[in-house]
Amino acid sequence: MIKPHMLHVGDKVAVVSLSGGILGEPVAHHQLTLGINRLKEFGLDPVIMPNALKGLAFLKNHPEARADDLKQAFADESIKGIICAIGGNDTYRLLPYLLDNPTFIKNVKQSPKLFTGFSDTTINHLMFYQLGMTSFYGPNFLNDLAELDHEMLPYTKHYFQQYFQNEPTVEIKSSPIWYEERTDFSPAALGTSRVTHPEKHGYEVLRGSGTVTGPLLGGCIDSLYSILAGDRQADEKPTAEKYHLFPDKADWHGKILFIETSEEQPNPVLYRQMLLKLKDVGTLSAVAAIIVGKPQNERYYDEYKQALIDVTKDLHTPILFNVNFGHGYPRTVLPYGINCQINFDQKIVKTVDPWFKD
Repeated sequence: MIKPHMLHVGDKVAVVSLSGGILGEPVAHHQLTLGINRLKEFGLDPVIMPNALKGLAFLKNHPEARADDLKQAFADESIKGIICAIGGNDTYRLLPYLLDNPTFIKNVKQSPKLFTGFSDTTINHLMFYQLGMTSFYGPNFLNDLAELDHEMLPYTKHYFQQYFQNEPTVEIKSSPIWYEERTDFSPAALGTSRVTHPEKHGYEVLRGSGTVTGPLLGGCIDSLYSILAGDRQADEKPTAEKYHLFPDKADWHGKILFIETSEEQPNPVLYRQMLLKLKDVGTLSAVAAIIVGKPQNERYYDEYKQALIDVTKDLHTPILFNVNFGHGYPRTVLPYGINCQINFDQKIVKTVDPWFKD
């Protein structure tokens, strides 16, 4: 994998809207201001890309404009990092404008940049994985940098700061508290704290012992399922297949699969169906282990656990459940293609390679 450089104080970072265009709507103006100020507090120089604020309707109808922002960010040598505004549900529509563009591919391979986001940004991560660039399943602009509390959630902030470091190992610890998703994102919510709960479970070993090491690969299971099953838009599955977006079974061999569920909180029947699809295509039989994100608001916590145990029973796959990444709050960072080590006896998770080329 080609690694980007870590961030430094003074670096320019691009903010892109590659899926939903809510960042450009008037209702999000206070969050836009807050997120920009937070980036400046990190010593970064935020650059809002030309199409990022054109709103929901425009960006829905113009995937080429979303793609143009990403192409421009990779072509601009002064930009050192790229932060996704938020997720969505049709990021796959960017693929023809990116993977059919030789200049974009050349820029990614010759000038890799830090790229962070989660949710349907999974599609972008799989694209970068195909191109051989390490990217980061981690904080985005609206959910994290624009957190309406008086500061970023401390756990999330701690791992965002890893983008400024290049340690040989980074332990992914279980957060002592978790937060409910907000129901009010209006200006009236500025400075208010999220509802918090003590973490009663910590990391849960559903199966496995000893230590397993392998490169990280995965994403939001909703997005993975959609490109395999085509359940959202009719052209999503054929588009993903055309560009070989979902890794082949051989690519999954020895990997540590990470999966988590979206804010839609799929019911247990659909969740089991999603897992069975991953099993049908050979992913679950190929991977060395699975780490599973904490469900948002802990909804279907026990049902998801049982589905994981049932679907993988014949595969004997080691599984670590309730890890702080994805749609649950707070969230850590998982770097694609970087070796992760899981000690199932001591419930310790850490990356064991530097994330960056520095």
